[in-house]
Amino acid sequence: MLTLFRSVAIITANVLVSSVKVPGLRAFAILKISLLLFLLGSGVWVALSMIAVSAIGMMLFTTRPVGDAMATTIWGTSSSWTLTALPLFVWMGEILFRTKLSENLFKGLSPWLSKLPGGLIHVNVVGCGLFAAISGSSAATVATVGKMSIPELRKRKYPEKILLGSLAGSGTLGLLIPPSIILIIYGVTIEDSIAKLFMAGIFPGIMLAIIFMLYVVVWSILNKDQMPKISEEFSFIEKIKRSKQLLPVVLLISAVIGSIYTGIATATEAASLGVVGALILSLFQGTLNKDSFRLSLLGATKTSCMIAFILAGSTFLSLAMGFTGLPRNLAIWIQELNLSPYMLIFILTIFYIILGMFLDGISAVVLTMAIIEPMIRQAGFDMIWFGIYLVIVVEMAQITPPVGFNLFVLQGMANRDMSFIAKSAFPLFLLMILAVIIIIIFPEIALWLPNQMSQNIN
Repeated sequence: MLTLFRSVAIITANVLVSSVKVPGLRAFAILKISLLLFLLGSGVWVALSMIAVSAIGMMLFTTRPVGDAMATTIWGTSSSWTLTALPLFVWMGEILFRTKLSENLFKGLSPWLSKLPGGLIHVNVVGCGLFAAISGSSAATVATVGKMSIPELRKRKYPEKILLGSLAGSGTLGLLIPPSIILIIYGVTIEDSIAKLFMAGIFPGIMLAIIFMLYVVVWSILNKDQMPKISEEFSFIEKIKRSKQLLPVVLLISAVIGSIYTGIATATEAASLGVVGALILSLFQGTLNKDSFRLSLLGATKTSCMIAFILAGSTFLSLAMGFTGLPRNLAIWIQELNLSPYMLIFILTIFYIILGMFLDGISAVVLTMAIIEPMIRQAGFDMIWFGIYLVIVVEMAQITPPVGFNLFVLQGMANRDMSFIAKSAFPLFLLMILAVIIIIIFPEIALWLPNQMSQNIN
């Protein structure tokens, strides 16, 4: 793993450094990139690595006071009103994680999905899609759906390969389907509309869920001998009765997403609505008590502080690079290469897949956007579309070893070897690549809904 990381570091550094024509900037690029990759490879926190590298670079190559620049930049980012949506959505997910939601999802979905080829495996995909729409976290999505589906599907003798593989892959929908934490981070980083990014993620998220379901169908047809026979029969009335379990979740999703789409509420206001709805749902289920409230609040605080720390480091890094002119030189270099947009996207896809083997999705985004953003703008890509592309590529990192959070979550829940889970999830990794190709060819899948929202608001 260390050897691979060093290879990636060398290639990345050479590419970036070669773009810099000014000798002083070239020295700065060599120092900053080498030091950053060294710190990350040594296990230093991502945020601390970015702050340290930025401070050293500014002290050596600029005359601006480092302390003043760091304080004003970090405070300006931290005090952003848009960023307040982040802890609220995280808290909403933490509250719902401690409810009976996983049980309700299984009971409500299983009667409708059991007759499809693949049977109750589809509960993993659809359940993850629904919880993703109220969570924003990939790991939380896997944990919530998995804590009910794994024992239930094992009881019914479903094959472990398709059970764990579908759950690992479908859990990544938590990063794409709004409210997405990573889309909030991306929106704050590029200073673009979070509401539009949320809308842009809906159709690609649904598309990816459909692709996963089709995979389950094909796999089950090709492996009929391994699939259990369905013994449960449900009448239409029974299906309707069981579907009542899903009504609170559907109403909560509709309220949050619908308020953003219609322009009634901003992303932050919708997040507040989501928290209130989650508390009410938890209260009616009897899971809201002093301990659950405290644990959900502590969990949200820890996660939000971690993300805010990384974002602060990223902002300071962007400032330091801006003072040296490195992003501008990179943009000029990209222009001089005369790369086609498709070639640039291809290179970035490979880059993020490799980077995702060592960093979590949020860290990968904030660490690279200061460098990548001028390239993308120079190439003429829509930044809303690029955000969706980026999230899908980053989703792959959730199921690629050695640092695949979904794999670690499943390993603890399923008590299976990491290599087995990774192999089971590999076909879904390939399907995500297919999804990337589709949105490159048909960008309107991501852009149609945000454009419609803009027209409705206007």
